[in-house]
Amino acid sequence: MDDKNEPKRPAAFEIFRPAEQTVPLVFASPHSGAFYPPEFITAAKLDPLHLRRSEDAFMHDIFSAACDFGAPLIAANYPRAFVDPNREPYELDPDMFFDPLPDHVNTASPRVAGGLGTVARVIANGEDIYAEKMPFAEAERRIENYYEPYHAALENLLAETQDKFGAYLLIDCHSMPSIGGPMDNDPGLHRVDFVLGDGYGTSCNPGVTHLAEMALKDLGFVVTRNNPYAGGYTTRHYGHPARNRHTLQIEINRGLYMDERAIERGPGFAGLVEKVNVLIAALANIDAALLTTPLAAE
Repeated sequence: MDDKNEPKRPAAFEIFRPAEQTVPLVFASPHSGAFYPPEFITAAKLDPLHLRRSEDAFMHDIFSAACDFGAPLIAANYPRAFVDPNREPYELDPDMFFDPLPDHVNTASPRVAGGLGTVARVIANGEDIYAEKMPFAEAERRIENYYEPYHAALENLLAETQDKFGAYLLIDCHSMPSIGGPMDNDPGLHRVDFVLGDGYGTSCNPGVTHLAEMALKDLGFVVTRNNPYAGGYTTRHYGHPARNRHTLQIEINRGLYMDERAIERGPGFAGLVEKVNVLIAALANIDAALLTTPLAAE
């Protein structure tokens, strides 16, 4: 029986489209979903605020002007603590489950070792999410109902974009804690404003990364490349410059725009959005040759 008091469940994702796509860009926000299913909250031993510490809060809002510049934006509606679209379809920790995992599951990736697989074992600071083990069928349900529809929709957006423009540039939008956590490569260290991840030059033409870097530095931001984040599954899977398919991951320091403990917008939010709009404009005016002239065969 349906519980009339339960909030309506959103679809796995939402797509925001311009009236007409006029640029070969697609923006994606896989980690800003903020609908926490009641059964997930019940199964978790952490309170909802702690669960939200893994969330790239407000990223889809920060990049919402993409449509004004002629590009679509896709945003996951469910949080990465529930299911993570920036992982392989089946990266799972066998210790989370009370039944054996099928052979197609990747149980040995670095993400799994850190507890941050497709269905995460821990939140970003290393705290365990669950009090008890779960059946594999629950992970499979989340992957089939939320992960796979998100990627099917993203793939359609990218295919439409390449069909229309001969190339695409996918901007994968993320945020990062202002200080490296215990699960990161830089624990306890204060972070720069922006990190651009292009898989060390493998997921997009380096000229694309340079364009974004210069636009951000001109705005006064401190920017690094590929440290501590070089990109995840999305950059590896969708970034093939030799096929005119480019992906750039952008990580924004949460201290610029939000209260990281309360998960609330801070006084810097509006100003950051204005500056990100300048970055979007620079990307929207990209020289098409950067996307259609691969540097080398893969």
